[in-house]
Amino acid sequence: MSSASPSEPPSDLSAEPAARVARLLDAMRCVGSGLELHSTLDRICATAADLTDARYAAIGVVAEDGEGLSDFVHHGVDEATARQIGRLPDGRKGLLGALIRDPEPVRLTDVATDPRSCGFPRHHPPMRSFLGVPIRVHGDIFGNLYLAEKRGGGPFNDHDLDMVRVLATEAGIAVGNARLYEAAQQRERWIDGSVAVTTALLSGGDTDDALQVVAEQACRLSGSAAGAVLLPADEGGLEVVAVASDRPSALLGMVVPAENGIVAELLHGRAVFADDAATDPRLEAGFAHAYGPIMLLPLESEGRVLGGLVTPRERGERPFTRTERTLAEQFASQAALALMMAETQRDRERLAVYEDRDRIARGLHDLVIQRLFTTGMMLESARRGSVVPEVREGVGKAVQELDVTIREIRTAIFALQQGPAQAASGLRTRVLREIDMAAVPLGFRPSHRFVGAVDERVGDLTGMNLVAALREVLSNAFRHAGASRIDVVVDATVTLPDGRPGVRLTVADDGVGIVEGGRRSGLRNLERRAESLGGGSRYGPGTGDGGGTTVVWQAPLNPGPTDGPNGPY
Repeated sequence: MSSASPSEPPSDLSAEPAARVARLLDAMRCVGSGLELHSTLDRICATAADLTDARYAAIGVVAEDGEGLSDFVHHGVDEATARQIGRLPDGRKGLLGALIRDPEPVRLTDVATDPRSCGFPRHHPPMRSFLGVPIRVHGDIFGNLYLAEKRGGGPFNDHDLDMVRVLATEAGIAVGNARLYEAAQQRERWIDGSVAVTTALLSGGDTDDALQVVAEQACRLSGSAAGAVLLPADEGGLEVVAVASDRPSALLGMVVPAENGIVAELLHGRAVFADDAATDPRLEAGFAHAYGPIMLLPLESEGRVLGGLVTPRERGERPFTRTERTLAEQFASQAALALMMAETQRDRERLAVYEDRDRIARGLHDLVIQRLFTTGMMLESARRGSVVPEVREGVGKAVQELDVTIREIRTAIFALQQGPAQAASGLRTRVLREIDMAAVPLGFRPSHRFVGAVDERVGDLTGMNLVAALREVLSNAFRHAGASRIDVVVDATVTLPDGRPGVRLTVADDGVGIVEGGRRSGLRNLERRAESLGGGSRYGPGTGDGGGTTVVWQAPLNPGPTDGPNGPY
């Protein structure tokens, strides 16, 4: 009796099963070779198709709510055919939906004969044989692996089913690892974004620039089409103060009224999530209807709501996952905390300014006016004692100039002692308030001129943005221009290039002008504000000899709801 050599395979193990085992081991090694989730899913599809000689393979990722598919990765269908087919399966009906509701292996000789099948869309390649196996991650259903159209025209056999089951188990481990890695990477990106926002808000730079960083980081980190920061408006509701978007936007400066239900939700510290902004009845704001999935998050810290953060995705894109929502809420909370700290910092600076203004006002009243008054009395006495007519006339003019100077100083003292809450709400008064506020750091009071019925003609929205633009220009003049003279003109009688009546703000200084290669963030803010109303902004030479800057900002008196480059967004 002969016996098999130890180096020879047992006689009951044929070459074909041995080859299958080798291919399965190679497939398992291939599936677990990476950490990026989407590339892992691509690799599983390609490996499963090769292992079973299938023409087509796909993985349907089950949505978090268990209803339908949140992602669909396919192999074997070229890009041109995929574009012709159009929308990917959503898993809410047909055989794919049945596999979600009953995640058990399915093997079919002809898909068309199964009662659960609802057919294929137009341009879809023909498929007869089918094999579906669930993929579990830590015991939970992650999705289903689908194989179709076995090469040679035959059905999938028991060996195919056994190998795909093993492969699905290995795929579940690989997907679990990839998910953990992706979650760690995602958290790291959100943490880095929070650090960038905190640094921007506490750096002491322009507040508008810092809020723009919040919008840009939220847009980038959430994978959204836009990001917007909303803060409480003077007249109630929430004003959009920063926008980050690749497409032209007229949203900046828009006020969402207090009656809007979303405003109430945000101001009560409640986040709002919608899978489709266009159809969600809670979203009354017109700009949201151009988008799909959307997150509206309160900027809340220590029980205080400072505003809101909005991140919408394009129509048809996947909804935000539970993890993305949690990370976004944490980001919004961190941004709110940074905003509170920045606000506290600005309050301290503002208090120092008010204290300085009080000191200056007391000095002007107690010292300067007294000396000017005494000097005036001395000049008046000298005028009466002089017998030369020219001297009497000259001294008299000097006394008159002193009287005018004293009146102007008293007006300045009143402005220095007046708090912001004491002023009336008319546009003329608000412009004068900004000029008076700027006079302290500038060391002089800018001149001003009003043309037309400013308070009566200019609408609230345009007036609010004009005051903000004036504040921006005066701030830039103080910090960068080194000017000794600034002229402010508000003209409510102009006609815009499109023929509409408008208002024009012109601010000219004799400073150093705009430095070549310097920052343009303030000018960009002015342009965005004007364009959001259907107007424009430009700058040119100032009033100095070869230097200075003139900024011209204009907008319609009463902009319509669709003003701007492309409507609300």
